[in-house]
Formats: sequence, structure tokens, C-alpha cells
Amino acid sequence: MPQAMMRTATVEVVHVTIACGRPFEAVRDALVKDVPALDPQLRKLLTSANTAEIEKRRATGPKLWLFETRDHGALVAAEGHAKKAIQFEIGNPLTAERMTRHRLAAGLYAPLRIVLYENEQGRAVFEYDLPSSLFRQFGNDEVAKTGRELDEELEQVLMAAAG
Repeated sequence: MPQAMMRTATVEVVHVTIACGRPFEAVRDALVKDVPALDPQLRKLLTSANTAEIEKRRATGPKLWLFETRDHGALVAAEGHAKKAIQFEIGNPLTAERMTRHRLAAGLYAPLRIVLYENEQGRAVFEYDLPSSLFRQFGNDEVAKTGRELDEELEQVLMAAAG
């Protein structure tokens, strides 16, 4: 029986902070309004391998979907320090498929994670790791190209919500 092997690598990640011009609630509401909840039909579409419909949805559907939200501010409430902070999982299964067909390990970062929190001045702040910097480590041109597309798509939606 073969032995298990572990390998490590150091990767450079670019971290982005967007200081928003609006309060937390306004930014959160704008983001949730602009990024639709994940369509459960997308998974069925991919598993059925209906390539014509997949291409149609890539061309006409939203670039990004909201997979999940987590209230991270509530986690610190146990110590009496409740804060306004939400982690969003945002991405697109159709985009993820374009990357993972070349490198399955790219699924580690699909969907992307973004945190929105309220700072000490009462303003909202987004923080996230730049997709292209995450996906560059896989050494595949197609994965890297898709990561750069995600950079632009994510920046557009977050800046619009930021006001």
C-alpha cells in the first residue's frame, strides 16, 4: 500500500480592503439586492452536461451568485462584544466549472469569501483576497485567466454596494 505524502508551498495572496461610503446596513442590503441567491438549477444543469444551456446561462445569467451568509458578528457576542460582521460566499458554479476542469484543486476557493463589517467610525468595510492571487498558485493559464475575470466582477459588485 502506498504511503501518504504531504507537500507544502508558500503563496503570495493580495488582500483587498474597501472602505465604504455608507453604513453597514445600506451596504449589506445593496449587496444582497445586486447578487441573487444561488439558483439550485445550476447544479442540475452542470451535472446533466447540457452544454448548450450551460453556455446560454453563462452568457445571459448573473456573473455572481450569493451561496451563503454567516453572521460573524454574533460569534463574539458570547464575550459581550457583538459586532456587525457578515461573511459572504459569492461565486458562480458555471465559472467554477471553467476552472476546476483544468485544476480540481481550484475548488478550494470557489466560491469566494468576502467579509463585510462595521468599523469604529460606523462605516462598512469589505475585505477579501483577490481571486487572481488565490488561483495563480495552480500554475494553469485558464485558471489564472478566470481568476482575473473574477477580480473585475467582484470589484464591480462590491464597489457598487459600497456606494
